[in-house]
Amino acid sequence: MKKPDPELIDHENPEWTEAEFKRARPASEVLPEAVQAKLGMRRRGPQKAPTKRTVTIRLSPDVLDAFRATGTGWQARVDLALREWLSTHRVA
Repeated sequence: MKKPDPELIDHENPEWTEAEFKRARPASEVLPEAVQAKLGMRRRGPQKAPTKRTVTIRLSPDVLDAFRATGTGWQARVDLALREWLSTHRVA
């Protein structure tokens, strides 16, 4: 392992150890709500009426890659493609 350059070491702010990373908590857990509001930190509340459910599904790599390549919202597009398929096919 390469030795760190002594000129770049900041003794007032040393690198975190593994133990320090394990003790770390998200800002939302440790900052008062007033500070969070001032910083513009917002939390998403629970859905009033969840419209979708989380599931695990196995997809072919090419299908998954094609949907992911369409960018953000690819899971919604998978949902739409399945809806369209259901509208033209009978489920046994």
